[in-house]
Amino acid sequence: MDKAAIRKQLIEQRLNMPDRLERSALLQQVLRIWLVGRPDTVIGAYWPIKGEFDPLPALYRWQEDAALGVDFTAAEAAEVASPTEQLAGESMASRSPLKIGLPVVNKQHKTLVFHAWYPGCPMEEDAYSIPKPKDTEVVVPTLLFVPCVGYGAGGHRLGYGGGFYDRTLATLQPRPFTVGLGFTHGFLPDMEPEPHDMPLDAILNDNGVVWPV
Repeated sequence: MDKAAIRKQLIEQRLNMPDRLERSALLQQVLRIWLVGRPDTVIGAYWPIKGEFDPLPALYRWQEDAALGVDFTAAEAAEVASPTEQLAGESMASRSPLKIGLPVVNKQHKTLVFHAWYPGCPMEEDAYSIPKPKDTEVVVPTLLFVPCVGYGAGGHRLGYGGGFYDRTLATLQPRPFTVGLGFTHGFLPDMEPEPHDMPLDAILNDNGVVWPV
């Protein structure tokens, strides 16, 4: 398969989705329900670019619920109503036992290190003009959400071709549980992984859980 051509096509389709808001809302619900019962206290995510799904609202609600002592069932997690108590992002993050990390590129090794993020935290652009937390603590995620340009059966992912996630996962000990996030248009039924590709443990899209089936 011509990965470069497919990557370009999928990104263009993602940027021009007419029902982006509806699909994003569905995937927010899928993500919140999937998180119910997870034991993780540190989750790594990403700052969305090029039309990617934004996981941060759902993850901040995950962090916020813990700070407020809310124990949602899966059905309740699908609701989008705000909690009764509203606190500033930094205050809520400091109250919560849960942490969210965003990637910071290590230029020398071309791997990712995760720094704590919360709404309103100081940000700066990295070498690729992607916002990253500025001078926040380093965190080590046990659960990592990874953006998918495309994805296929067996947990295989088509990314941007830089190899950052594969190199990072090869160095993290213990290896975090990895979950790909993408929209339904990104499914590639004929996707063939390369020898160096590391399969994801799960994949979610706006229809629900894609992998494992």
